[in-house]
Amino acid sequence: MSRIVLLERARQVLLIFLLLASCALRAEGRSWRVRPSDNLPAVVKASAAGDTLRLQSGVYHGDSLRIDHALTLLGDAGAVLDGGGGGHVLMVRAHGVTVRGLVLRGAGTSYRSDHAALLAEGVRALVVENCRFEDNYFGIYLARCAGARVKGNTLSSHGERESSSGNGIHLWHCRQVDIRDNSIQGHRDGIYLEFGRHLRILGNHSRNNLRYGLHFMFSDSCQYVGNEFDGNGAGVAVMYSRSVEMRANHFHDNWGPASYGVLLKEISDSVIMGNTFTRNTTGLHVEASNRLQVGRNRFLRNGWALRLMANSSQGVYEDNVFESNAFDVATNGRQNDSRFQRNYWDRHRGYDLDRDGFADEAYRPVSVFSHVVEDQSPALVLLRGLFVDLLDAAERAFPLLTPTSLQDTRPLMRSPL
Repeated sequence: MSRIVLLERARQVLLIFLLLASCALRAEGRSWRVRPSDNLPAVVKASAAGDTLRLQSGVYHGDSLRIDHALTLLGDAGAVLDGGGGGHVLMVRAHGVTVRGLVLRGAGTSYRSDHAALLAEGVRALVVENCRFEDNYFGIYLARCAGARVKGNTLSSHGERESSSGNGIHLWHCRQVDIRDNSIQGHRDGIYLEFGRHLRILGNHSRNNLRYGLHFMFSDSCQYVGNEFDGNGAGVAVMYSRSVEMRANHFHDNWGPASYGVLLKEISDSVIMGNTFTRNTTGLHVEASNRLQVGRNRFLRNGWALRLMANSSQGVYEDNVFESNAFDVATNGRQNDSRFQRNYWDRHRGYDLDRDGFADEAYRPVSVFSHVVEDQSPALVLLRGLFVDLLDAAERAFPLLTPTSLQDTRPLMRSPL
């Protein structure tokens, strides 16, 4: 073999080696150290897919910072992106972006555009972790996103009116998104979901928001587990959805003329299990909702524990605990085809002669006075009066107004929880 051929083959091997080394470096990505005095948009533009930008402590001014390729944006303690009230703060337009450890603030209020501290549209595999969102119109706004993770963030604002406040975490037409361990307060709605599928809302604390702690519509096959919602204007609203699973959540201190722990409106084939409803005007309001499994929930010190509208059907209410509520169950009709059994009612004065743990007779939890209050709310001033006790006693003996079909067929003598 000639010397020229050997040299040519050696050159080709070297080129292949350099190409492979370049690809390996590119896959790993470069790491950039960014200072507040640097031109951050220019650095983002100069970076390549797979790179990591670490922002040193300080304030980075300017709105609408745009990310168009896969990038990891990390913040040292005290690294702040400040939009100055102009518009969006950070805009994500690429798959595989990670934002971690930053403070984002100053997304401007607008009556024409939903300005957000972080706006992501049409992307996959977005990660937003351990960030703080302060005094923004909208906090995190995801539209047509899939496979995102929003975890461990703190979102706070100081909204005074619903019309001039945005939502903390807002999802529209999203799929397979995890919203986990976030704290949200002071927004219009803490978490807002619309047209979502397979969303998981886990371990969040949504409190003191102007309207709803959680508000979602047209979102099927979603899970809500281990969240806490308290002190929100109207509580939690769940509307126009099916295959919803709500487990081990806490709903408390949602007080007001139209407040509730949870409102279910046109929900079907769903599970409400192991939740706690404490000190709400209404614990659980069920309207036009069918085939619900409601079990092992605790209703404690609410105005109305459960308001079950007559247009709801085929629900199963089992193993729940009702304690110290003004009204345990209220309804607006005399027909009922939902099933109640094995619930504990602290108002029930039954007996258990065979000592099997269940009362020997069925219990009707709807009081006649709750019917009076449905029509004449000022009558509430008579709630603790002797007349009301006599009225309820007479109705239990000779039921005329309350639905005889709404009864617990096997009421428990002791609380199971």
